[in-house]
Amino acid sequence: MAALPLVLGLAACGEGAAPASAPTPGAVSQADAGYLTPPQVTAARVEGDTLRLTGSAPPSSRVRLATPEGQAMFADADSKGDWRLSMPRGAQPRIFGLSAVTGGRTVQSEGYLLLTPEGEAALLRAGAGAVRVGRAGKNDIDAVDFDREGGAIVSGRAPAGAALSVHVDGRKLAEGRADTKGRYVLAMTQPLESGPRQIDVFGDATENPVVIETSPAAALSSGPFRASAVSAGLRIDWMTPGGGVQSTILLK
Repeated sequence: MAALPLVLGLAACGEGAAPASAPTPGAVSQADAGYLTPPQVTAARVEGDTLRLTGSAPPSSRVRLATPEGQAMFADADSKGDWRLSMPRGAQPRIFGLSAVTGGRTVQSEGYLLLTPEGEAALLRAGAGAVRVGRAGKNDIDAVDFDREGGAIVSGRAPAGAALSVHVDGRKLAEGRADTKGRYVLAMTQPLESGPRQIDVFGDATENPVVIETSPAAALSSGPFRASAVSAGLRIDWMTPGGGVQSTILLK
């Protein structure tokens, strides 16, 4: 697998296969293309031993949340596309495939849904930056994604339209702008070397430094993902639909 300058080169990596019960995120039939909005989680909160999710999906669709082992939970979206689902809080981070069915058509979410016991929710996207749910503010790094070859993407929030540059250990390796919603996804132009790396995002009213460890993921021998606490936050090594392994660090 070779790291690509603008996206993570994960699809060609051949370790195992994607979980059978978690369909390829973003895969939509030709009949679906163009008019079915992928389901998503818009909020997650913990109430005692219960984790409550709210989200959006095609109106009046049937929403399915499935574990890699095939256990599934369902919710019905209302006429506006809003849905709610409650589940046990759980003791460890969990990963799910999220999909919705309406009129005999199925649409998958744009990534795998990660849920933590603390109520953290994030969309893990193959070859792209993770999307954090419910992160407030206009100035922070949300996540760093990288593959075993060092291809990396930094994602976060900044003032809408802000010009940004990413420096790694003092070298500028990416630049771009936040979108109209104040979110950015910036890909490194060179692979990150393994080891501790200082990443700084600079821009209009923005300066966010973070130090992360970019060691390649070890083999996933006991399931399609592994979550572990690291100094910068929570690291998830997970199997992509193409069979590669991507690492996502959700920053504190």
